[in-house]
Amino acid sequence: MSETIFSQFYDEQKQRGAQLQHQLRQALDPFGLAETTLKAQLAWLRRPDKLYQAYTSYGNDLLRIQASALRRYWGEPDSDVIPPHPDDPRFVDPIWCDSPFWDSLKEWYLLNTRWLQNNLYETPGLCDQERSISAFWLRQVLNAMAPSNFLLTNPTAITTALESRGQSLIKGWNNFLRDMAKGDISMTDLDAFTVGENLATTPGAVVYRGKLLEVIHYEANTPTVHKVPLVLVSPWINKYYVLDLNPQKSMIQYLVDQGFSVFVTSWKNPDGSMAEVSLDDYLTEGVAQIVDVACEISGSDKVNLLGYCIGGTLVTMYLAWANRAIPGKVPVASATLLTTLTDFERPGDIEVFIDEDGLDFIDKVMEKKGYLDGKEMAASFRLLRSNGLIWNYWASNYLLGETPMAFDVLYWNMDTTRMPKKMHHSYLRELYWSNKLVQPDAMTLAGQSIDLKQITQPLYMVGAEEDHIAPWKQTFTLADRVSGPVQFTLSTSGHIIGIINPPGPKCKRSYWQGVPQAGQSADEWLQGQQQVAGSWWTNWVEWLRPYSGTQVKPKLSSRKHAKLCDAPGSYVLE
Repeated sequence: MSETIFSQFYDEQKQRGAQLQHQLRQALDPFGLAETTLKAQLAWLRRPDKLYQAYTSYGNDLLRIQASALRRYWGEPDSDVIPPHPDDPRFVDPIWCDSPFWDSLKEWYLLNTRWLQNNLYETPGLCDQERSISAFWLRQVLNAMAPSNFLLTNPTAITTALESRGQSLIKGWNNFLRDMAKGDISMTDLDAFTVGENLATTPGAVVYRGKLLEVIHYEANTPTVHKVPLVLVSPWINKYYVLDLNPQKSMIQYLVDQGFSVFVTSWKNPDGSMAEVSLDDYLTEGVAQIVDVACEISGSDKVNLLGYCIGGTLVTMYLAWANRAIPGKVPVASATLLTTLTDFERPGDIEVFIDEDGLDFIDKVMEKKGYLDGKEMAASFRLLRSNGLIWNYWASNYLLGETPMAFDVLYWNMDTTRMPKKMHHSYLRELYWSNKLVQPDAMTLAGQSIDLKQITQPLYMVGAEEDHIAPWKQTFTLADRVSGPVQFTLSTSGHIIGIINPPGPKCKRSYWQGVPQAGQSADEWLQGQQQVAGSWWTNWVEWLRPYSGTQVKPKLSSRKHAKLCDAPGSYVLE
């Protein structure tokens, strides 16, 4: 009896200890950096021979840099012992090469950076995830410590301050105070843009408004349009007008010019009152709703769907759900998926935030407010490319006192949205963490288990070669999981510019396009394709037309779905 009581007491104390440990990790180190760092240090101490080799290599490189610096002071021309990466913007000023002092400082920084990173990857005993997490956070520290980020070790900033008699420092300080007040580093001139005036200007009307979205239908500018409407499901991370930046870049304007009847989702920016809005709601009151509206106004029994990023993931879920819930009656003629992840096994650099402790931390943040703030999510994505998206602007805005140039894509990127707690919890746990979407019947949506194999509609899939948010090889895996025909297109550039890629004489992009074969890997598919110069938009439109029906007179709204206001509506302004 006493042994049983003691055992229960021991188990309770063990459970409490584990819970306390978890709470301390959440408060002090939610992403497990300290634990992984300690593990790496112990791994090196257990291999003194490897540690000796690493330090010997470091010492030899340091001697080479010091010898090179001495020769530079004696008048020898520059020849970098450790050259910076050709794409590294931090050391482009010629003074980093012309001056022996600044050149040696640059080389010393690059030596330490590369030595630490290389040896971290060679650390014995770390699993791939631990290696990725450690490398990510080490990279953040090293990027932050670059000499270009500090006034006294940035020769360009010093020269600018002297030439401007300190005006650059005053401007930089004012820029810093302004950004502190709004809680974000400015990446563009925020005063240069206004949604509805020089962004999101394609003429149209809001024809439906619900708790989750406004539906915008665009005015035709051709005598007739395709009867089957084209429904664009935008991501609700950021806002829909990435598809309608300006007339020259607007995918929406281009599609209207091609004679399509175009509808788009303009999602509500959630607040704390929407904490319990779920992924089911986004399916039934989002995608299913806009499909119903488009069919009712157009008189068509089907639509062509397009989904971008997380919007594409939702479109894929809708297709799998609808093919099982209403087999043979799915109101979709075809679907286009742009940079769409459905297999989250290797979701790119963002996986450094995806583990139990990291997800618990995000849940804790959302529990307080009922949502995840868009700025917090944007900060995570910026860390993935911190040199270009943080420190570049730190140096130019604050050390040089410059005003960021006006760039519509960056303005859109800073126009963040919030994620409802329940929806985002499911999205991170069931997709990113458990990868349930690729497991037949593992995920239930709106009361229906789903299986991607149920998707029979033709798909046109687009990946982006340099995409670090939805890696193209990971998006490609869907081709072998559906039952319908698939065309896959790989665009050059990244997650945004690879998609917002209009045709014309200024188009500098190219693409590969072809039909994936059963069991074919992404690399095998690419080897069999020819690179085509220009925009993939023209190829896509030609693929889309056969699914778009006959030509009919355009109709903007209906009695049931009357015009509520002009585009871009009100939700996009929240």
